[in-house]
Parts: sequence; structure tokens; C-alpha cells
Amino acid sequence: MTPAPRPGVVRPDLPGAELRLYPGAFPAAEAGRHFRTLRGGLDWQAAEITIFGRRVLSPRLSAWYGDAPYTYSGLTWPARPMPPALQEIADAVAGLAGARFNTVLANLYRDGADSMGWHSDDEPELGPDPVIASVVFGAERRFLFRDRRDKSAKQEVPLGDGDVLIMGAGTQAHWQHAVPKTARRVGERINLTFRRIVAPIGSSQEPS
Repeated sequence: MTPAPRPGVVRPDLPGAELRLYPGAFPAAEAGRHFRTLRGGLDWQAAEITIFGRRVLSPRLSAWYGDAPYTYSGLTWPARPMPPALQEIADAVAGLAGARFNTVLANLYRDGADSMGWHSDDEPELGPDPVIASVVFGAERRFLFRDRRDKSAKQEVPLGDGDVLIMGAGTQAHWQHAVPKTARRVGERINLTFRRIVAPIGSSQEPS
């Protein structure tokens, strides 16, 4: 059983948003174990999504687990139970988030060419002002925020191995986030975004 992530919090200055970063919440040995288990054990898929009316392959590999399906960009992930490795991590971060989670989107960034576009996780099925826990295992990548009203206002929160970022009240309402491509040589990165679906499933834009 993974121990509860160790304390130590940084509060990035993101106006109008509650954001808490726990650097190295999972110690290196634990983070490495989780990376290896998830890399080899999850059902990674090159999802085909619809962008501006065109069917394209998502620029990363993904997997969805939880007790509800999820639909975005013309793609529906079916509900399926979280494997023990994911449930263990969900239980560990619940205390930091102050929330319990029933679903998770896993993304595998294979190299610097894999990315995530600008979006907010503000789908109706997540309820008003959702709390989302983002957990990283593997290589550090830039994680950017930009103001939804003033898209020139941006902030960066680098996320590395074992880090946990809690996106709380106001984050999705006021900010978008992204993982941009990079020309640097970077290793593989697994990102888990734990959420709680509380309403009927609808269609959404590309999630993180």
C-alpha cells in the first residue's frame, strides 16, 4: 500500500483560482514503481478524435477508468473499474485534495512531440467548481495556465516526477491549461487526472 503523500505545499499565484502544488509528494522510489506499473499495465490507446470536423489521432496515448463513461471530441470512453494500481494512487491523493474521486484519465506523453492543447475541465458532469487532482510520474514537462478572458496572461507550473497538483475552486472557471510540445529530448511522462463525475454524461472538449 502506498503511504499517504508527504506534506509540503506550494501555492502558485493564480488569481481567482485555488491551486496547490505538492512537489515530490510521492518519493522517487514510489514514483518509479508507479510509473513502471502503469506504463506496462494500463490499456494505452491512440485515440481518434474529431477536431474542427476532421478525424485525427490524439497526440499522446490515453486510457480511461472509473464508474462512468466519458465523451469528448466525438470519442466515448466506456466505464470500467480502476485497476488496483490506480485505486491505490487515488486513495493516496484524496487526502491532499479533500475529495474522493471515481474516475481518472491517464495520458502517456512518449516524447516532446506529444502534447495537450488549451482547454478547461469544466464539463457539466463534473459539477460546479470541480476539484481535480493531477499526478505526474516520469519526465518533467511545462504545464501552462492562461486566463480565459485575457489569453495573453499566462503562468507556468513545471510538474515533475511524483508531483501532485490540486486544481480547486475557480481554476476551471477562470483558467485554461496545456502541455505544449518541446524540441528538447525528454523521457516518457504519465499524467493522471482524477475527477469525480457527479452528473449525467455529456459531450466535452479535449480533457487533460
